[in-house]
Amino acid sequence: MKLTNSMAYESAEEMIFGTAKKPVRTKRGVEIGAGLVLPEIITHPRPDSERTIKSLLREFERANGDALERCVLVGHPAIIVENEHVFQMTHNSEWGMEIAAQTGRQIEEYHEKYGLEAAYRSTVADIRKPDMMDMRNSDRTLEVLESFDACAKFADIVSIESMGGKEIFDYCIIRNDISGLLFAQAVLGGRDMEWLWTRIVDITHKNGCLPGGDTDCARANTAMFMAGGFLSKNISHSLAALCRAISVSRTLVAFECGAVGPGKNCAYENPAIKAITGVPISTEGKTSACAHMGLCGNVMAAVCDLWSNEAVEYHNMFGGSTSAVFTEILGYDVAAMNTAIALGYEKEFQSCLVNSDRYRDQQSFILCPDIAWAIGKAVVENNQSLYSRARAAAIKCGELMMGEPRLRFTSFEKESLFDYMKELASLPEDEGDFIDMCLKKYEKVKGFRPASYGL
Repeated sequence: MKLTNSMAYESAEEMIFGTAKKPVRTKRGVEIGAGLVLPEIITHPRPDSERTIKSLLREFERANGDALERCVLVGHPAIIVENEHVFQMTHNSEWGMEIAAQTGRQIEEYHEKYGLEAAYRSTVADIRKPDMMDMRNSDRTLEVLESFDACAKFADIVSIESMGGKEIFDYCIIRNDISGLLFAQAVLGGRDMEWLWTRIVDITHKNGCLPGGDTDCARANTAMFMAGGFLSKNISHSLAALCRAISVSRTLVAFECGAVGPGKNCAYENPAIKAITGVPISTEGKTSACAHMGLCGNVMAAVCDLWSNEAVEYHNMFGGSTSAVFTEILGYDVAAMNTAIALGYEKEFQSCLVNSDRYRDQQSFILCPDIAWAIGKAVVENNQSLYSRARAAAIKCGELMMGEPRLRFTSFEKESLFDYMKELASLPEDEGDFIDMCLKKYEKVKGFRPASYGL
């Protein structure tokens, strides 16, 4: 794998929602990143619906059908339907394949009857457990790859939220250990991504399916959730922001292995990924409040190509099922963005999205297009190794936060960030030296198997 050494965009000013340097076209003919933003709905099945394939098929049939129907009823012209696998759909690839085939038929029926443009993303569950098994040689690993092969036959896009480095990350995040987080996300996560995504891309090429991308959900989003709102005292918001910057190096690996997008929605690092690669991205913000609290409600739409709700459990509301209601909400958000494009006000609209969140929190600040672009530039300019570029991204992120007088810090946040920056500056320059240091430091962490990462 060759590490990226250039930016797709000359500056953040070039970046806008709905348009990507490298748009893609799905097997069902939907163009993404070609001038319009599209909604991406994700509905999760209710507990116990996964007991049998029959009950799970029925659950997804209703949820996905409700979304497609609502588009027609309110006049939304296009949609991406995503199903994130529950365990059973990946553990038994036939289950995932049957649901993908069923959803494909639903999409094609609505296109034939009503002209609705739609595509299907199947997100395979990473059922590998890094603290329980060899990530490269286990029955679970084989099941993940078999599931990709089965679903890619019917899906337009496939993705995964891979788990590499999770065992070290969980150990280090509760200890505020920035060195360990860098090791877990960049070194371990990056190596696992390269091994996994080389195989995923081969599968998609065989099946005419788009390899969408990965997320740092298991690590950077964990930090984001632990940082929580303004009253949380679990970890500092500065540490969560640094984890996000580090995640850029890791998530980028999928695209260096051949992924083409659209990037997965819960990768909050996606603005930087788009700046580096030019691929279309899916993002989530205010419409993901059904799944988790967040401090980046508007800014995440600033350069999106798909606008998502993260995930909502399927059940009834006053306005219809959750699938239908959130499809309608997403569709109207997207209609406003696309109207801004049509009227030539896209930059003004983007400015409102960005500035409404820019100084809300460290985490929203670093995801503004100009800041995300600068972090991306630090990645490509320090591409000697996965470690060197992730460390550079974290240092740049810290410098940008410390250099912005309008960004509010508590005493705790200031002191924490200063300590993290000091530790990052003291780390070895060479990746090999850093790996040797970490292998000794974390050798007794429960479930850590260096061989799972080729170390």
